[in-house]
Parts: sequence; C-alpha cells; structure tokens
Amino acid sequence: MKRTLLAFLWLLLIVSVSFTQNPPSEGQMKALPTIAQKTERMQSYSGFFTDYWDAREGKLWLRIDKDKWNTPFLFHESLPNGVGSNDLGLDRGQPGRTFVVHFERSGPRVLLVAENQEYRAVTDDLEQQRAVREAFAQSILWGFKVEAVDGDAVLVDATDFFLSDAHQVAARLAEGKPGRFRVDLSRSAIYLPRTRNFPENTDVESTLTLVGDEPGQFVRAVTPDPRAVTVHEHFCFIQAPPPGFHSRPFDPRAGYFGISYMDFASPVDVPIVQRYIARHRLARKDVSAAVRAGQADRLLRGPRHPRADPLGCARGRWMVEPGVHGRGLQGCLSGPAAAGRRRSHGHPLQRDRMGAALHARMVDWRCCRRSSHRGNHQTVM
Repeated sequence: MKRTLLAFLWLLLIVSVSFTQNPPSEGQMKALPTIAQKTERMQSYSGFFTDYWDAREGKLWLRIDKDKWNTPFLFHESLPNGVGSNDLGLDRGQPGRTFVVHFERSGPRVLLVAENQEYRAVTDDLEQQRAVREAFAQSILWGFKVEAVDGDAVLVDATDFFLSDAHQVAARLAEGKPGRFRVDLSRSAIYLPRTRNFPENTDVESTLTLVGDEPGQFVRAVTPDPRAVTVHEHFCFIQAPPPGFHSRPFDPRAGYFGISYMDFASPVDVPIVQRYIARHRLARKDVSAAVRAGQADRLLRGPRHPRADPLGCARGRWMVEPGVHGRGLQGCLSGPAAAGRRRSHGHPLQRDRMGAALHARMVDWRCCRRSSHRGNHQTVM
C-alpha cells in the first residue's frame, strides 16, 4: 500500500513539473471571439470611441482601436443632476475633474492611465523626459478585461466604469458628515437619453443611486428618501486638440485663469514653475472664406437648458465680441442655439451665461465641456 501511494505521488509530481515547464499554448486555450461575433445582437454607436449597447444585459461595451493605444486624449466628468443642498455643494451642472489619459494593454488587461501633467520635461531629450516621467507617479483610473479582439482592436465591458462614482459624490457627502454612502449597482444604470457619440467626443451618462444608513440633516432636507440619493454623472472622452496652439505666459494683470506645472528641463536662469493662461483657440480655419452675418453655427446651449437668460447672453456677447471682431470674424456671434445642433447636448458650458456661438467654418472651437488641456493650456469646449 505504501509503495502504491509513493508511486502515485511521484507520478503527480512529474506531471505537475511537466505542465509548469510546458504550459498550454494560446491555441489550446479558449480563443476570444471576434468583436463582430460578440456584438452581433447589440446596438452600435460610431464615434470617437465606438460603443455598443447590450439592451438584454444593460451593459455598455467600448471598442478600443489600434490608433487609440497609448494616444493621449481628455477624460472629463461632471454632475448634470445635483443633490440640491448648498451646504453639500453638489449642484446641478457642476463640472468635475479633467485628466489627460491614454489606454494601455497588458495581456488580457486594458488600463486607463491618467498622465501626470504637474511635472514635466519640456525638451526633445527623450532620456530626460523618461527620467521625469519615472520620478513621479501616474494614476490608473480603471482596469478593463478584454472580452473580444479584432487584430489590434479590442472590446471591453465598460459598464462598471461608467457606473462608478467618478465625481466622488459619496466622498463629498461624507465631508458634510451626513453619514457614509456607497453606490448601489442594483439601483444604477446607463442613462441612454444622454449617452451619445460624435467624431471628436464620446459621452456617457449614468444614473447613480448612493445608499446610506445614517443620512444627515442636509440630505434629509432635499431627498424623498434620505437613505437613497440618486444623481446623474456624465463621462466624456474628448479628442485631444491638434497641434498649432500658441501658449501665452500668465500675467496676473491679464484677468485670465492660470495653469502651472514644473518643467525640469528649464534653464537655470528660468523659473522651474511655468505659468500660462488658459484660453480658447480662436483662429480662422479658412482665411480666404468670406465672413457673412447670420451664418453662425450655434454650438452652445443644449436641450438641458430649456430657458436661455437674455441678460446673461447679452453680457457674454459684450465680453467676447471685441476679441472675435478683432480677428476679422464679424457677424459670427449669436444668441442661444436650438437644441441638438452638432455636439451640443447639455454640457455644463452649454448652460453657461456666455452666449457665444461661433461660425463653424471660421473658428476652431471644440464644443464639449469647458476644460483646460493640461498639455498645451488650451481651453477645450
């Protein structure tokens, strides 16, 4: 009996060592389906990132193509529907954080990496750039699992990402000491009416319900059931602005908001902290084209703003008009736009009191959320 047991143990050891030294090949492992096979019963939305809606499972899938790997773009989040308490500070249309991000793939895992724009080496020396990049941490915002492949393109289930509390509403509720809250996925879902796709931006909105057992007085005052706080959070992937933007150094007398970062490649006689103003890119796309009044392609004001503020629009026009006309763009300003034009679908900036809508052929503005591109100090809309 002992000899039989000993022989069996030796055989098991030999098989395990052989398996370790010769793992199964990729052909022997279960092959992933193609993207077409995986999404054949889903509704497709083409745009900056192609996404697929699975109505049966309530899931949103994201396709990442070859040209998107390690290519920086902007990720902006906001709070379209707020809580309603001034004390908590979670107001309707509140803009959130903006990141310069890119996708990386490592085997079956796809990572959404936020680049560290606070510390840079603005130089052509690749080794110096690498040294600064390795000296300061990046942030991986999310990890996705590859579910289907087509060459270098992959398909990932992005539902959990879009149902995450990117705006950190739970943390803000905790700051007001009304109790601890968390996202309840059984009461959260993708909000399809404001999930849209465009050539330069992919937008997803979600309905999130945060639950807590000990809500405070601020929450009790503004919610039907203070144990369940339901808000909307908006996710926006935006194509990075093209090159050609001219930066302007920051001066406190200019009246602009500033952007700063540390440049470790700056000469010793130049401050290491670089400061620039955050401004819009305003340039004629076709210098030879004639500018005629009444041809404004109205980019601002989406359907989330049912009533425009005439006085606010007039003030905004009065502020913007001199600079626009100074660039030879007469007649390109307009009041509130009709809903649903171009990429305007209810971003916070579209509800701003600056009724500047510019000629699409003449002015190179992006219409998304107002956020500053940390790479070149351009305010992206």
